[in-house]
Formats: sequence, C-alpha cells, structure tokens
Amino acid sequence: MTRERLDALGDACDLREALALFDSLEAVRADDILGRWRGRELRTGHPMDGALAASGWWGKWFDGVDEVHPLVFRTPGGDLVSLDPRRVPLELAESMPLGAMSAARRSLGILKVAMATKKPRARLGHVEHRGVVTAAMVYDHLPIIDVFRRVDDDTLLGVMDLRDSPPYCFILERA
Repeated sequence: MTRERLDALGDACDLREALALFDSLEAVRADDILGRWRGRELRTGHPMDGALAASGWWGKWFDGVDEVHPLVFRTPGGDLVSLDPRRVPLELAESMPLGAMSAARRSLGILKVAMATKKPRARLGHVEHRGVVTAAMVYDHLPIIDVFRRVDDDTLLGVMDLRDSPPYCFILERA
C-alpha cells in the first residue's frame, strides 16, 4: 500500500503531499539501512529541484553508522565517486541553472581529483523529526540532516533538513 502511494506521486508532487506520505511512514533504524543506496529526487517545488539529477548524483553509501558517504556521483565515464561535501558548492545548487549544472557534471571526471574523498563525511544516528524518532544522516561539516522513513525494505523516503530552507525530498532505493 505504501509503495503504491509513493509510486502515485511520480517524480513530482506538492510538498504537502510528500510530507503527508513521509509522516505516514514508519520509522527506520540506522542499522537497517546499511549498504549502498541509489537516489533520485522527488520534485516538490524546492529551489534545488533538478540540481542533483543534473549534477550526476548517484546516491549514498552507508558503509557503517560512522562511515557514511553522503554524496556519491557518477562521472561522465561511469565511475562512482564519493565527493567531499565541503568541496561541493551546495549553496549554488539553489540558484545555478540546470544547464550550467549539467556542464559542471561534464567536468566531474577532471574535478573528481580535487573533490573526491575516500573518508566518510557523515554518520548515521537517530533524531526526532516531525514527532517520530527515526534514522538520520548527519553531515560532518555542514548544517544538514537527512531524515529517513521506511517505504519498504528496499525503499526510503528522505527529507533534507537545512536551516532556513524548505524540506527537500528524495527517494533512496537499495542498490
């Protein structure tokens, strides 16, 4: 039933619809989401809508609760690379035209030398968000918390919580 509700939203919906679904989902434990997850956006009118897809965002790697790679991208050559969030200009994602984002992605093969990291740059824990204690990913160096709810064993609905920004919604599917 829940997967059907997510599928019915498609790739875009009203933020109220996305949050209503999020609020209806059960909490998930951090230990239950270890592994590699392929991501995609759920467009809700957020200023960052389309930016992650245009930039080549692939998803997240939860190698352990203290070993999280929050920003994994696919290079134009097809390689997966974990980027250091401190080196990714996330503040530009809200204002950069998608065409410019796509052009930047074409440079990722070259830029990955300066932006890539082998070190984890986030960790998993549990937070109370919208009245429910659930798994969350906390970035090491950025004021961002990604909060997760379980759609099913292989699908999560995530909400990025960034101070002074509306919720940004995304979907993770176990790779």
